[in-house]
Amino acid sequence: MFLMMPILSIVVIYILAAIVPAIFLMRYVYRKDTVEKEPRGLLGALVLCGVGAALVSIVLESIGTGILDRFLDEGSPVYSIVLAFLVVAVVEEGAKYVFLRFATWKNPNFNYRFDAVVYAVFVSLGFAAFENIGYVFGYGLSVSIPRAVLAIPAHMGFAVFMGIFYGRAKLCSRQGRKAACTANLIVGYIIAVFLHGFYDACAMVGTGLAITLFVVFVVIMYIVTIRVLKKQSASDHPIY
Repeated sequence: MFLMMPILSIVVIYILAAIVPAIFLMRYVYRKDTVEKEPRGLLGALVLCGVGAALVSIVLESIGTGILDRFLDEGSPVYSIVLAFLVVAVVEEGAKYVFLRFATWKNPNFNYRFDAVVYAVFVSLGFAAFENIGYVFGYGLSVSIPRAVLAIPAHMGFAVFMGIFYGRAKLCSRQGRKAACTANLIVGYIIAVFLHGFYDACAMVGTGLAITLFVVFVVIMYIVTIRVLKKQSASDHPIY
């Protein structure tokens, strides 16, 4: 009994280190939804959708990596770039989108443009928090700080841009503009994949140039993401 207490304390510390950054960013985005707050039950379900997307991604990425290994040398920069864009980014952003669409597209609470951003961010941060638990338990608390300032906010950034176009697609759908709806859904997904793929490719390649590009990319994306969030929040309006 007494031996279990220190173990449980360590487990709790590790889990908190993994999920607190995601919770902080969820709260930040939630507070930006100033017109009409989304139900907390729905937001909790979206976090679980993110966990589901992460589990699906593990399986699909394993399959994709196995296929990639047959055609490219694992140690080459080309392998890292293809893995980042066509396996990791395509699979992870695709899984997030599928769960997002399933959980929210027909939900009656989805009645404002900024709702789409909130939904996408909660799914993505649920994904990131679950993924982060694996990293912290696998590599120790030392990875929690760099991931808190890099990986977790990056997932939010990808989601913000997907959410903007997801909201536009919903508006187009309500207006009966099916082609525009489809185009916005595709563009939102492609932008999220590009951002995610570029982020991972720079980190995976790891050369001096790649790391420089990574730092510049991260700084610019974070600045743009915060500005876009504020602008989208301030200009929120009903979907009809």
